[in-house]
Amino acid sequence: MNNITLTPRLELIAKKIAKDAVLADIGTDHAHLPIYLLENGIIKSAIAADIRTGPLQKAEENTKKYGLESKISLRLGAGLEKVQPHECDTISIAGMGGETIAEILQDAKWTNSPNYTLLLQPMTMIYYLRKWLWQNGYEILEENVCKEDHRRYVVMTVKGGYDKKDVPLYKCCVSNALLKAEGVKDYLQAQLKKENAALDGLKQGKNVDNDRLNEQKLIVDTLKQSLEAIV
Repeated sequence: MNNITLTPRLELIAKKIAKDAVLADIGTDHAHLPIYLLENGIIKSAIAADIRTGPLQKAEENTKKYGLESKISLRLGAGLEKVQPHECDTISIAGMGGETIAEILQDAKWTNSPNYTLLLQPMTMIYYLRKWLWQNGYEILEENVCKEDHRRYVVMTVKGGYDKKDVPLYKCCVSNALLKAEGVKDYLQAQLKKENAALDGLKQGKNVDNDRLNEQKLIVDTLKQSLEAIV
């Protein structure tokens, strides 16, 4: 039987999951992450949840293929709606937009507790997700960077139960945790290139939104300052 091979994003998440964790993998797709973790003796058991029937059927096939039916509970549903608070201590949400991840956590307020470790990998709107997390009493304990298909991604290690903080969006383009990450310089350089292009686009637009333009300038300045601060 062939071993499961994870993408760099999922491999990074796997490295951050504690030994003997009980995992809820949201948006599990083909259940590669929980199967890999169980096959390597890292977790005790897992819930594999997905909103789509097709991927969940494939997850069921994979679960049977590896003989893990007693260790993986398959759930059809949106976000954490089919997961009970007592059923897990670790939650992974990968491959979704930052706004969608925030909505999933908003609908499962029990995740805002230090009893749970959240591993979040936003594909888009990462500034928005950081802002939402801080606003709602979650703390970003660690951020790690990986490269996949010529693009860089961030995996956040998050816990709830902290003081709420209202942070301006432009300051949410970085975090103290991100600045400590290996490979952060390349990541920030890529972000700066993207945000500079967005700034140029706003400047060249016919109907300039001054508030949006000023915010974009602040984002670019924050990224520049963060890069300069990296030794």
